[in-house]
Formats: sequence, structure tokens, C-alpha cells
Amino acid sequence: MDDYSPLILVVDDEKSILKSLSRILIRENYQVITCEDPREAVEVLRNEYVSLLLSDLKMKNIDGLSLLKMSRKISPESEIIIMTAYGSVEVAVEAIKEGAYDFITKPIKKAQLLKTIDKALEKQKLVRENRSLRKELALRKKQNILVGNSPVFKKTMDLISQVSDSKANVLIYGESGTGKELAAKTIHNLSPRSGEPFVAVNCAALPESIIESELFGYVKGAFTGASSGRQGRFIQADGGTLLLDEIGELASHLQVKLLRVLQEGVIEQVGADKAVQADIRLIAATHKDLRKEVEKGKFREDLFYRLNVINVTMPPLRNRLDDIPLLVTHFIDKFNKKNNKEIKGIDESALEILSSYHWPGNVRELENIIERAVVLTREDIIRIKDLPPELTSVPYQGTSISVQIGTPLEDIENKIIKETLRFTDGNKKDAAKLLGIATRTIYRRVSED
Repeated sequence: MDDYSPLILVVDDEKSILKSLSRILIRENYQVITCEDPREAVEVLRNEYVSLLLSDLKMKNIDGLSLLKMSRKISPESEIIIMTAYGSVEVAVEAIKEGAYDFITKPIKKAQLLKTIDKALEKQKLVRENRSLRKELALRKKQNILVGNSPVFKKTMDLISQVSDSKANVLIYGESGTGKELAAKTIHNLSPRSGEPFVAVNCAALPESIIESELFGYVKGAFTGASSGRQGRFIQADGGTLLLDEIGELASHLQVKLLRVLQEGVIEQVGADKAVQADIRLIAATHKDLRKEVEKGKFREDLFYRLNVINVTMPPLRNRLDDIPLLVTHFIDKFNKKNNKEIKGIDESALEILSSYHWPGNVRELENIIERAVVLTREDIIRIKDLPPELTSVPYQGTSISVQIGTPLEDIENKIIKETLRFTDGNKKDAAKLLGIATRTIYRRVSED
């Protein structure tokens, strides 16, 4: 976490108001620049990164709305709050139409001012984070790799990258929904075979009566109704990669045929007199512990060792919760395109609920939830009300936190503050009281986050 402190530009042609507002904001640890003349403010906007513009409406030379319009062109990322003594609905609507975050009326109340600034900066932070995540996703799409940035995920990706160039068989373990097929595709895409076919077969989804002919193919007349021959999935994958998903469901007699393919590199089509040569890279995937299946006599030991040259374990989502913001952004982009929507992101409260859920269905469950939210939301931001009841009906139970050994002390402090705020439903005064620190410290640390 850095020591970033937002810069607030305050513009008002009354010196007393500038002095009072500057004193309030500096005490809250904001950086502050004040301008009596709006023309000076324009120069500041051109030369400084202004997080928030706090401007009076009625001023000499340039009024607040004109300054707002110029700000949107010069510094589009700056949030804007208009101050007015007139407080008409018409003025408020016009200011917000022109891009202001909000307006406040004079005389300024300190609590209202700080609350409005806090919310404006929170929105700015969300937009900035979404932009950063989208840049990272764009890079990842170009590299054709999986989405994630947590330590456990990076370790898995390092192994995937390392094995991609080899010809060795790979066995991918993982719970349902962890992305085993996508991992196999990534291995294929990063390998020298990337220009050749990638063929996936779910062994659990095909009826036992047809799986042999689907995998190995058959010749014309091989059985009643075989009026023509059919290439099997092995031959379709010749030169490329074949994924056998849920390999633990493969019948014992097909395990024998698969073992011969791996040993000799030949395919025996149903009804054929001669075997067919095939050059494939085999990847198998399963949610079962194949060692235990071998012990039970349900899976051939010799086949297991042929498959288990290199094994990759896909981590469950509950072990990589740090990846949720990146995954959410990825799925919002995906389903925006699919449903012709323009959802900009997800608010922090909804994201916190997603980050505290246990995810029995893993990444696939998260994907389904985000698709639902994108389709159903009537706003441009996904909020708590857009999440399904099974997530929102469970009250937050976090009364303790855990951290990894070696986590920087500043990160631990920030995590404690964040979790305490969740416990107090965002009430900074209550959180400060529980932690025994000043409320302004909470405001400062949240603004730095």
C-alpha cells in the first residue's frame, strides 16, 4: 500500500471560505490547493493530478458550471463537487448532468462535506481499479492465459508455463468449476502445438455404449448401422492436444486401450484390421484422487503412472480470494459483450460479499453469478441487490481475521481496519472506537487504500 494522499482543489472567491475549508481538509490529511480566481484553477488542473475539484457556483470571471465543463475536458478523472448558496434543484440537476458527482449548499456543514468527499473519492478509486484490472485482462487475453494474480494462482501458472513446451503427459486435478479445461487449453496454447487441434472429451458425459467409438472411431460396417466410417477424437486431435476430462470415469476395458495408445502411439478403430498412427499430446483431468482409485481397484496402476508424469492442481476459489476483483472484471466484460450491456463495475460492498463467500462451485459459480447480475441490474454498477439471495441473506460473520506470516505490518493494519469497518457496517466512528484510534485515522487510511 502506498502513501498516496488525494489532492483537492478548492475554488471560491471568498477568502474566509477558502481558509476555513483548507483548514478542515488539511486536518483530514488531504493535500489542498486553494484558488480565489477560477482562471488560476484552470492552470492547476492542467499541471497537477487533481483528485477532486470543490468549486463554488457563483464566482467572478468564470462561474462554477463553466469551470466544471473545462475540468471535464482538462482533467476527466477528477471528481467534482459544486458548492452553492442557492441550492435549487435546477442547478443541482444541471451540475450533475455536466458531470459533477454531487452538490452541497452553503453554509457548509463539516460532516456533510467530508462524507460527500469520501464517497466521491471512493467512486474514483473504483473507476481507477476497474481501469487497471481491464488493462491487465487485455494483456492476459493477448497471452492466452488464465485469469488470476494471487500467489497460489501464480505458482500454478508458473508450472503450467513450464510444462507447456514439453511433450510429457499432464494430469490436472481440481474440484468442479476450478478451470481444469481452461488450464488444459492454456497448456496447448502455450505449446509448440498451438496451431494444431485442441480436442476435449468429457468421459463422464458420454454414455458407456458409445464412448469407445467416440474416442477411437470406427470403420464402415463395424457394427449394425455403421453405414460409413467415423474418425474418433484421438485421430481428430492428431498433431495437437487431446483432453480427457473426468478420466476417473473411464471404463476398465477402455483404460486398457488408452494404455496402448500411450505406450505405442497407435489408435485401434472399432472394426479395423490395422492400427492407425497418431501424434497427440494427452492431458487428463479429474476431480477424483486417482491414487485412491488405484488402491480401490477402480483405476489401472500402470495407466495412472503413464498419465501422472506431471500433475497440476487447480486451486479452489476459496484459496485464491484475492483474484475475485480481477475475475469479476473479466466476467463483467465478457457478459457486457454477450448481452449488449455497459456495466462499468461493481461497488465495494458487493465485492466484499463476494470476497467473503465460500464458493462451493468455484470460478464457474462466480461466473454464473456475475452473468446474472449483468443481465438483471438496472444500473451501470453491480450492487448488493443484484446478487442472489444465497449470498446476501447470510450475515457477515467475520469476528476474526488471519494473515500469512511475512505479511507487511502496514498491510495487516489496513486489513484490520477494513474488516472492522465491515463489522460496523461502514460506520467509521464506531470502527475507530473499537480499534482505539482517532476517526480521522480511519478516514486517512481508507483514502490511502
